[in-house]
Amino acid sequence: MSTTVGIVEDDLVLRSTLAKLIGGTPGFQCVAACASGEEALKVLPPLKPAVIVMDLNLPQMTGIECTRRISALLPATPIIILTVYEDGELIFRALQAGASGYLIKRSKPDEVLNAIKEAAEGGAPMSSHIARRVVFSFRGPAASAADTSALTDRESQLLGYLSQGFANKEIADKLNISVPTVRTHLRHIYEKLHVRSRGEAIVKAIGTSPRGL
Repeated sequence: MSTTVGIVEDDLVLRSTLAKLIGGTPGFQCVAACASGEEALKVLPPLKPAVIVMDLNLPQMTGIECTRRISALLPATPIIILTVYEDGELIFRALQAGASGYLIKRSKPDEVLNAIKEAAEGGAPMSSHIARRVVFSFRGPAASAADTSALTDRESQLLGYLSQGFANKEIADKLNISVPTVRTHLRHIYEKLHVRSRGEAIVKAIGTSPRGL
């Protein structure tokens, strides 16, 4: 069964390139390629794609605002930000809005496809240097006791790896457990922290006060 993907990108050339890459790769299907946030809000919710790839610099409605609105309409659909921006504040705001991953546009085609696959499987794809910027661009306590008191020791440990940008397979290897077990722990963490995505969980784990980079 193919992983269905919706694209939100205002640049015609890049939008077409992404659509051809996704549509031309076995196991993937591009169901829509939207040129604006407004178009995306009309087209994508009825299609319910498995993953959405979102640009930040859209012509009218910003990618962050579009992410926020689509996340409310499609809470189970992971959104990957694909942008030229590496600014810590934008990364933070995108995660707050509900993004599940964050990639730079210079990422290679196979990196984009792998990120889509990882997001569809419940992961939080993030370029390694972006993950490090996320970790070091926030100040304040890792999370309040009220946020994490219900977590088990294993869940707290897993959340720590999550906030460092490790993928499900990497976390499984570090904890010597299976990937399905990691996913089960993640579901429990989401429920206990009252979040809907890995991005929101990362925000809670790191704190809510961005620091300039």
